[in-house]
Amino acid sequence: MASPSNGSSAPVSEFLLICFPNYQSWQHWLSLPLSLLFLLAMGANATLLITIWLEASLHEPMYYLLSLLSLLDMVLCLTVIPKVLVIFWFDLRSISFSACFLQMFIMNSFLPMESCTFMVMAYDRYVAICHPLRYPSIINDQFVAKASGFIVARNALLTAPIPVLTARLRYCGKNVIENCICANLSVSRLSCDNFTLNRIYQFVAGWTLLGSDFILIFLSYTFILRAVLRFKAEGAAAKALSTCGSHFILILFFSTILLVVVLTNVARKRVPMDILILLNVLHHLIPPALNPIVYGVRTKEIKQGIQKLLHRRM
Repeated sequence: MASPSNGSSAPVSEFLLICFPNYQSWQHWLSLPLSLLFLLAMGANATLLITIWLEASLHEPMYYLLSLLSLLDMVLCLTVIPKVLVIFWFDLRSISFSACFLQMFIMNSFLPMESCTFMVMAYDRYVAICHPLRYPSIINDQFVAKASGFIVARNALLTAPIPVLTARLRYCGKNVIENCICANLSVSRLSCDNFTLNRIYQFVAGWTLLGSDFILIFLSYTFILRAVLRFKAEGAAAKALSTCGSHFILILFFSTILLVVVLTNVARKRVPMDILILLNVLHHLIPPALNPIVYGVRTKEIKQGIQKLLHRRM
């Protein structure tokens, strides 16, 4: 393991991740709940994917999009949490230069991929409720394939410059990252160069991607609400809104956690660094753990599919 250096001009080949610089004793206490949440996230998402794959009645666009969300959650979780747990359990803090920037790329690209998936799912619900007769011709397997390609391509291409710009900076001594993850700004602060361009690009790209997604989600639900309020048949409005319930809960949860992380980072001078680090870790763990559970509990078809899967195993 490379020792941290503050005065050497030798190029950096690896970084050291220091979780909770002021309260490193937290690590032992946090390892248990984080491990349980990680196992829950992996198990719940794997169960959901297997259920959708094996149950023919779930081979529909809405559930394909849910499968994509589960895959994104699993990759994002696997990119961050195992390394955090290795640091907690074995004090293995080193991470190679290339692994650090690969982790940075996945974190920066998969987060907007998730928000973009929520946007496509909102459009799916909009077509289902506002244009039910045209739904089969608009939302089909071809639409899901094109939407999935768009989700991956748009966010991968527009966020790729963030780790590229950070990797091109000169690192000439300091290699201690005061974070559990290779967050862009945490790494950039160690460089000998000016990283203003890096900071500006991340800010503009992040808010453009996430902002446009949330605007389209808001518009979709505005149109859905207007259409539902016009329903005259008894119980039709409640039935229509119930189909959007799980999706709306996930969007609300995703946006709330994201907002908390953003606001605490804006007020970083008033919020202890260790709290910011913990929130960043939880942001990559709690949504993946809860997303499949919310859908599994609230969606009758998925619940029945899981029950069939369990009966097959028995």
